[in-house]
Amino acid sequence: MDNFNLTIKRMPESERPREKLIRYGADTLSNSELLAILIRTGTKEHSALELANILLSHEDNGIRFLANSTIEELSKIKGIGKTKACQIIAAVELGNRLSRSLLEVKKRIKTPRDVTDMFINDMRFLEKEYFKVIFLNTKNEIITYETISIGSLNASIVHPREVFNRAIKKSSASIILLHNHPSGNPEPSKEDINITKRLIKAGEIVGIEVLDHIIIGDGNYFSLKENSLI
Repeated sequence: MDNFNLTIKRMPESERPREKLIRYGADTLSNSELLAILIRTGTKEHSALELANILLSHEDNGIRFLANSTIEELSKIKGIGKTKACQIIAAVELGNRLSRSLLEVKKRIKTPRDVTDMFINDMRFLEKEYFKVIFLNTKNEIITYETISIGSLNASIVHPREVFNRAIKKSSASIILLHNHPSGNPEPSKEDINITKRLIKAGEIVGIEVLDHIIIGDGNYFSLKENSLI
């Protein structure tokens, strides 16, 4: 009995992940149960649910591990293999694309929360700082957005020329600056504030207003505008 593993088929039907999803909805399932549905089948040693728990406990980050993992990393975990790794990576990417697709549904920006809701799921687990610029028209509707730099912010990689050259080409009336803090703490650094003020001055010269600089943390955000730092 010590080596006994309860397979999903031997679980009570009401407790099986797939049946629970059908009966009660996806939001009632735990992370491991959702992952088990993606994994589908287990091994001789472990059920799909047990493999899901092994994956989620592979690193201290839990489900965040999946956000930045590669097929190679996942397939090295015993019981996963390339097929299951591909299924997981595909599901993560679909989630990211769904999050980004909100831009097509909710384009008008009224508050910093509007921006945060659109980008937080896509940016909160990134392991590097991504600096993005959101380009807006005269009605504060999103024209598009672009990643300007990747890496710790400094004046050399976030240059006004790069930001406003693109804003002019997009016929932007205003822009919003956006970046993430991999630490999870959205409090701005001195460099964050200095770069923002530098871009504001450049925007005044070319006639494109910088409305805000929003920093994404782990489930939270910091707006320099809301906090009267600009």
